[in-house]
Amino acid sequence: MTSATAQAGPFQVTVQPSGRSFSVEPGETILAAGIRQGVGLPYGCKDGACGSCKCRKLEGEVTHRAHQSKALNAGEEAVGYVLTCSATAQSDVVLESRQVTDESAFPIRKMPSRVQSLEKKSHDVMIVRMQLPANDAMRYHAGQYVEFILRDGDRRSYSMANAPHTLVRTDGPTPAAPVIELHIRHMPGGKFTDHVFTAMKEKEILRLEGPYGSFFLREDSDKPVVLLASGTGFAPIKAVIEHMQFQGITRPAVLYWGGRRPRDLYLDDWVRARCAEMPNLRYVPVISHALPEDNWTGRTGFVHKAVMEDLPDLSGHQVYACGAPVVVDSARADYSAHAKLPPDEFYADAFTTEADKHRD
Repeated sequence: MTSATAQAGPFQVTVQPSGRSFSVEPGETILAAGIRQGVGLPYGCKDGACGSCKCRKLEGEVTHRAHQSKALNAGEEAVGYVLTCSATAQSDVVLESRQVTDESAFPIRKMPSRVQSLEKKSHDVMIVRMQLPANDAMRYHAGQYVEFILRDGDRRSYSMANAPHTLVRTDGPTPAAPVIELHIRHMPGGKFTDHVFTAMKEKEILRLEGPYGSFFLREDSDKPVVLLASGTGFAPIKAVIEHMQFQGITRPAVLYWGGRRPRDLYLDDWVRARCAEMPNLRYVPVISHALPEDNWTGRTGFVHKAVMEDLPDLSGHQVYACGAPVVVDSARADYSAHAKLPPDEFYADAFTTEADKHRD
């Protein structure tokens, strides 16, 4: 729309059925406005690539910035769906999004961080522990992520792999500085991950901003939980498992963790140790491209399909999926179409790389 009315603002966005509302400035995306005002809309990449923020427009007009068709295609847009990370309001707008929650809106902060340790866990996975300022620990939900702000202004997103209660250790004579754990996979040629794997040193200082994301356990439900991870998508799942154990949450939970080869399940021993301590947690590792020398005797194939083989009826479950976009997208589509999962019980965080964000 290009009329004078359409160019005015700010506009009001109302989210149903919660009734929460907030204002959007001219040119500001709906998601950015919601985050700024503490309204917990669902989202993932914030770059129009993953589709996690897609919701239905009930009233009003929006204009979309550039985005990938797999996140929102023309047919979906024609029947009223929007990507809040790419949509700017051209009038007052009413959206339908059932995942909006007050709880998800911890304040987003920029802060310096110091590399505390680097631990190579497999041929292409580094566990990086970052020390945060000691005087003002960041608050976050298990499953959320932070963004590194690089010197040129580019950003890279990584989920916290430790639950919030582990942030500050108090078992010594004085409380230790808060530390977050990140699982970083090497993407050859990647500006940031090449640095992590070749040049990063302990005590290096980087800027972080967070927490971001709407991927965290919904604790107002007692439904059984399916945790679906591929590769380093396990990082936020690990935080969720730690949180469940710490809080004494006894909902039945099963983790399906997929990798190409067994070495990709880089914390397999950690998961098995948690299962020994948590009677309600089960673990199903799934390998898609095992070689003879791996001597793999467990489940094979695509990890999201293993879930449907074991649980053909997901109508009474919640699914929390994290990992490569192809895994998350396939799971979202197949579980709804073939396993009776209600769409609003699928919570996801797709790990979109910089290449993913510029691919259509």
